[in-house]
Amino acid sequence: MVDEALENVDVVIVGGGAAGLMCALTAGGRGRSVLLVEHNKKPGAKILISGGGRCNFTNQDAVASAYISNNPHFAKSALSRYTPWDFMDILARHDVTWHEKTLGQLFCDQGAKRILEVLLDECKSVGAEVRCGVSVKSVTYGADGYTLATTAGPVRANKLVIASGGLSIPKMGATGFAYDIAGQFGLTVNTPIPALVPFTFSDADLAFMKPLAGVAAMSRVSIGKTEFRESLLFTHRGLSGPAILQISSYWDEGVPVLINLLPDDADVVGWLKDMREARPKAALKTVLTEKLPARLADAIAESWVGTMGSFSNAALEDVAKRLTAWEVTPSGTEGFAKAEVTRGGVSTDELSSKTLEAKTQPGLYFIGECVDVTGWLGGYNFQWAWASGWAAAQYL
Repeated sequence: MVDEALENVDVVIVGGGAAGLMCALTAGGRGRSVLLVEHNKKPGAKILISGGGRCNFTNQDAVASAYISNNPHFAKSALSRYTPWDFMDILARHDVTWHEKTLGQLFCDQGAKRILEVLLDECKSVGAEVRCGVSVKSVTYGADGYTLATTAGPVRANKLVIASGGLSIPKMGATGFAYDIAGQFGLTVNTPIPALVPFTFSDADLAFMKPLAGVAAMSRVSIGKTEFRESLLFTHRGLSGPAILQISSYWDEGVPVLINLLPDDADVVGWLKDMREARPKAALKTVLTEKLPARLADAIAESWVGTMGSFSNAALEDVAKRLTAWEVTPSGTEGFAKAEVTRGGVSTDELSSKTLEAKTQPGLYFIGECVDVTGWLGGYNFQWAWASGWAAAQYL
């Protein structure tokens, strides 16, 4: 029996998402022979669903403080060397345009599909091959580099880049492959947990939340000193919306979350007293409707009986506390099935922040979501993918 022919390249990249494609086109542009393998039938699955198909491809304010990691300084090197404007330069070369939606979030005018087309065109132009529907069965390392047994035959490379992502959204093909490879070569993996994910609650809390499913309200949501001012959304299982997704990345089991439903009102007690004076016969729910969606105002007002004129100062203070310091303790989250990203991953202690290469395993690199670097909602995780992919490619 004749052995399958061994394919030789300079670099193999495992994972055809944002980080892998950026690494491939950059390394190819530096004259390296590159093979990118992706186990899904098509590349860029997360790119295509980003921003509801419009692709929130970066954030103008992508600085290291917007990322969560056991080493808060780790992301600084890559992010400072490859900025949002560097990625926009690539798009501009392809006549792609964009707009800012809010909070520095940049969206592609031509949609997510166009972003993916640009990345694939760039790969093609530099000879970086993207091979889909190919799974890696095993990886071995020796004097001649890395040998991968794949479903399309064996491949040998001097450098191996793992860009296979985290565990979020398994229905799109997410696996723990990166963590398995890290473990194989003795690297520490910080426990992966769901991030940018909706909260779930016990039946007692759901008695209030479930009837409000579909209601959205501006809020300021906080855990300790970390807070986000964005919209929250009531669901049949608890709370979601941008504010909740953001704070979820900072949440640990059993930790309470503080919610301010009137984030732009500095003196809610004073406002309620003014309403008591001006509209003594009005129902509380009527007054609250001036500031909140009607269904939410009704639900909150059910805890107090009487017209505004009947409320004591103490009662109004209780109402104000309910509006501005509503404390809830999630029972859990919607898990990896609904998580946009994965918090945790390959420990930054194991990697060079400059090259993304494993400190103890020559020629092995980890980039993108599989690394213990998790960005805020709003294009930050894409920018980490671009930056880490570019940074690693400088050393391939």
